Amino acid sequence: MSRESFFLQIHTLTPYAATLLNRDDVGAAKRLPYGGTSRLRVSSQCLKRHWRDVASRWSLRTLADPTTGEEVAWTVRSRKIISREIGLPLVNEGFAPDTVVAVLNELKAKMLGESKKAKADKTTKADKKAKTDKVEHADVTELLEQELDTNQVIVLGRPEIEFMKTTARTLLQQTPNDFKAAVEAYFKRKEVIDNLRALRLAAGLDAALFGRMVTSDILARGDSAVHVAHALTVHAEEAEPDYFTAIDDLKRDAGELGTGLIQTSELTSGLYYGYVVVDIPLLVSNLEGVAVENWREADLGLSARVVEHLIHLIATTSAGAKLGSTAPYSYADFVLAEFGVAQPRSLMTAFHKALQAKEAREGAIGALARYLAGFEEMYGVDTTRQLASQLDTSALPIPRAEGGLAGLAAWAGAQVRGK
Repeated sequence: MSRESFFLQIHTLTPYAATLLNRDDVGAAKRLPYGGTSRLRVSSQCLKRHWRDVASRWSLRTLADPTTGEEVAWTVRSRKIISREIGLPLVNEGFAPDTVVAVLNELKAKMLGESKKAKADKTTKADKKAKTDKVEHADVTELLEQELDTNQVIVLGRPEIEFMKTTARTLLQQTPNDFKAAVEAYFKRKEVIDNLRALRLAAGLDAALFGRMVTSDILARGDSAVHVAHALTVHAEEAEPDYFTAIDDLKRDAGELGTGLIQTSELTSGLYYGYVVVDIPLLVSNLEGVAVENWREADLGLSARVVEHLIHLIATTSAGAKLGSTAPYSYADFVLAEFGVAQPRSLMTAFHKALQAKEAREGAIGALARYLAGFEEMYGVDTTRQLASQLDTSALPIPRAEGGLAGLAAWAGAQVRGK
């Protein structure tokens, strides 16, 4: 059976004034040239991080599985998962740190995969250890982190962490002479692999949405079902250096000038176009553990709720730094949701020629209307769509959702359910 396509596209226009939403390595606002004009930019990584972590009514962490009522599993993202979440508890159970390190290093290689560099590093460590006396570590945590922390942040679900801990405990209780051989033998048992792969939502909700990369064939590699573009301003960048000082109260009270700090930062303003695509069949497959071609046969309740939450989150979650000094909070002026089977397409081309900043809010709707008219004359209309906006959208031949953003989210959820 061929893979069926069905995409949700979400387009937004969101205004910000006097903020520094996303900084580069020198502390300046991120930028990108487009259409011959430098635009302000908010990276997709920044946007996704805020959507994952925001504490609001629409937080993804509040979702429950509609079929069971149970809280949906979430991932842990860290370089220190194996040392702190698995190794240290096992040591606290009474297992020797050196044997815990030995078994977990083999499990780590088996379950997460092992790059050529990691293999070389392990060989180098083993050679050094063979040539030197055993080092006494006063701090067990330090030993575990030194030996077990990964070079990069890894993503594991809680059920997977517990599986790894239980497996390590089982092998430690068997006290084998060769942990590598013991691990290989353990994973040759069909029931072990079946149990691991049967962990529904084991990778966690956020990994189901935004993906995860593993190099082994033991854990499931997760392709991202949610594709997020970098947000760009629809007009040329608007930025200004912000000169500020901090007052030293004690110096001032002593009759001195009282300046404790003089520094310059950057403030920016802009109307940002945001674009998100959700691959609905892949989302259902990731969440429900079904083959992607069989997504319509699965329970669609959780996927529909995820889509509803995403629309609210994208429209109402601000990606902002310098919270205390800029209050970078804003809601989208405009949200357009489209469903269709054809390849998605961004509408940023409507702003290839930068708008005049002073007319950006009203001008953006006109630019979208003109671009869509030309696009649809060439390709036709192949999406079902609705919008919610506080702007005048009469130039766009797109119906407004009843009930504003809440109505738009409910409509999108119904599209996923097939109703």
